[in-house]
Amino acid sequence: MKKKIGLVDLFIDEWHSNHLPEWIADAARKEEFELFCAWEEAPFPGRRDLAQWCADHGMKAARSIEEVVETCDAVSVLAPANPEVHARLAEIPLRSGKPVYVDKPFADSLAAAEKMFETAEKYSTPLMTSSALRFSEGLISGEVKKTSPFAFCTSGGGRNFPEYAIHQLEMIVSVMGTEVQDVALSGHAGQLSLNLTFSDARFATAFYAPNLPFEFHSFSADDTTICKAASGYWAGFTDALLEFFATGVSPIPREQTLCIAGLLEKAVALLNAKSNGRM
Repeated sequence: MKKKIGLVDLFIDEWHSNHLPEWIADAARKEEFELFCAWEEAPFPGRRDLAQWCADHGMKAARSIEEVVETCDAVSVLAPANPEVHARLAEIPLRSGKPVYVDKPFADSLAAAEKMFETAEKYSTPLMTSSALRFSEGLISGEVKKTSPFAFCTSGGGRNFPEYAIHQLEMIVSVMGTEVQDVALSGHAGQLSLNLTFSDARFATAFYAPNLPFEFHSFSADDTTICKAASGYWAGFTDALLEFFATGVSPIPREQTLCIAGLLEKAVALLNAKSNGRM
């Protein structure tokens, strides 16, 4: 019998939920899992409501978050564009003891991220969160990390920096670690450079502009240079997600997730200060 996955969302008709069925259909553990039911807080104006969305995907429309938790073996909390609601939507799942994935950005503050982990730990609930970009080919294989880069640069776009900077931060921390000593931001809202200095003098830079492709560039002391477009990450992410649902073991260290949440909070604060003329 397949294990059941339940979805919890702010509004269910959105990009991530719409593509999740096809990603799971191509995953390594596709024969072990099924998308069973979903719940949304309220439909987005002009898009499909829960009943229609579930009918289109052959899933059950749940009446509550509690029903999702009770009837499923694992829960995915989505709302990828609204990290400020993640703690609220995840509250009941995090008390279930069942594997819970929370979409990125994980939280809108380090404090909220820490609280979710504390709740999960209290109820022995396995918890995972990540940008799919962490699972890009070259990163997931460990190819870049093995060269011990002194500098790691990323580029990427998206409709706004606060929502999409997570993708570059996830790549950076997965390679460079969590010992960030200094954070600086230059540019303006449409063209930004986020500069991170690590405690051992290594550094990383994330370049953001709305239409930039996701790429990474790694530079090592032995002159090893790796420059690649981020690719294959949705397949890598989905395989990691189902592995987590199967084992209850997240592939991402808690300290990395908390570091990323703190860096994103600082970066957004710097951007807001710059926008308000305080820098």
